[in-house]
Amino acid sequence: MFNSIHEECGVFGIYSEQPADVAASAYYALFALQHRGQESCGIAVNDDGVITCRKGEGLVNDVFKKETLESLGRGKMAVGHVRYGTTGSNGIVNAQPLVVNHIKGTMALAHNGNLTNAAELRTELELNGSIFHTTSDTEVISYIITKERISAPSIEAAVFSAMYRLKGAYSLIIMSPSKLIAVRDPMGFRPLCIGKKNGQIIFASETCALNTLGAEYVRDVRPGEIVVVDKYGMRSITGHCTDGKKSLCVFEFIYFARPDSEIEGCSVHLARRKAGAFLAKQYPVEADVVVGVPDSGLDAALGYAEESGTPYGIGFIKNKYIGRSFIQPTQEQRESDVRIKLNVVPSTIKGKRVVMIDDSIVRGTTSARIVKQLRDAGAKEVHVRISAPPFRHACYFGTDIDSPDTLIANHHSVEEICKIIGADSLGYLSVENVVRLASGCPLDFCTACFTGDYPVAPPKENAKSKFETKISEKKAGGE
Repeated sequence: MFNSIHEECGVFGIYSEQPADVAASAYYALFALQHRGQESCGIAVNDDGVITCRKGEGLVNDVFKKETLESLGRGKMAVGHVRYGTTGSNGIVNAQPLVVNHIKGTMALAHNGNLTNAAELRTELELNGSIFHTTSDTEVISYIITKERISAPSIEAAVFSAMYRLKGAYSLIIMSPSKLIAVRDPMGFRPLCIGKKNGQIIFASETCALNTLGAEYVRDVRPGEIVVVDKYGMRSITGHCTDGKKSLCVFEFIYFARPDSEIEGCSVHLARRKAGAFLAKQYPVEADVVVGVPDSGLDAALGYAEESGTPYGIGFIKNKYIGRSFIQPTQEQRESDVRIKLNVVPSTIKGKRVVMIDDSIVRGTTSARIVKQLRDAGAKEVHVRISAPPFRHACYFGTDIDSPDTLIANHHSVEEICKIIGADSLGYLSVENVVRLASGCPLDFCTACFTGDYPVAPPKENAKSKFETKISEKKAGGE
């Protein structure tokens, strides 16, 4: 609806020493991770080696009614997933966790990220007789792991061997009949943390899920690390951990993560406030009020106001009851989508020079509508500040921007974008400052979507999107 960048997934896993209502824990954790994916969700529960899975399209509370949750029963382990689908790939067929039955047993898999070599791996597997039921990278990963499992002495050994073949971004939660495993790719593109509570070990994409369950944060899974939990406790396999450059997605701090989360020990809220402070130093302007576009723009707006001395105001009210599945049946109604989801507070805006803080400009259409809303509410001036550098390049590591063609900053200068969106001035956070947002973060940041400097080789062609689009077109044609 907002033409913004979307993260693909959030993952969760829990291991309990004693049988417990692990499905309920997964349910509440997925609520906390709902912002990471709103197309589909799922939970798989392991009860004495038997894995039961329920998943569907929609938000967590739409998919998991009381009877659905109760049907999962109690167990010692559970894996949960929320998903945002890329073009052509939404639908129940790609909902996770993915449950696979193979010659050595059963495995449930939840994945956050994107493989850069998924297309070539899929082609290789298909030429050897593998049959795919989804268009997701997750199924490719499951095939590679199960193929290794045939000769490996354990599931963790199979995962270790599979990692030699997987390129790109992957934070995984894997559940076997007796073990729960968390895996993070060697570059550390996507976050994954460890928590504990009353004899339970918990893995999650963000610490906000731990907080929801009242769990204690232990640490983040290291890039390249495999963490195994079973009846003998928790142990770590670090053979893929290296001392080389890491590439945590910096947009986790700018937009993806919830502000109450911490990633690699660094506060997301404080990082966004720092982004606003940097913007105030880079692009000072005489103004009467600073407002943020909900949600991620609010923290940056506070930082801008604190640094500049300009009063902070509540400029927008977000309708929290309209999800991303909101239906827009006609073009006229589509034009009103921003007003339906976001409304201006006139008393904050009328007759004032306004600094509006947002996290990004992707295609420019939404920014133009929001600026117009401020002017319609009586703003004398509108100065737009963006808490990220301009998006100019495709991301291949877990967001839905797989082509630079639709990115406004790839075709227009900052001055031209300013005119297009109808602002009096426009300023983006510099690349130099964006990597300084999370003070003390032990990992380097991936800024490829801003600079085009990819930490690992991008795909030679975006065959996955072509395949997904073809599938989507067939469905639309009734085939």
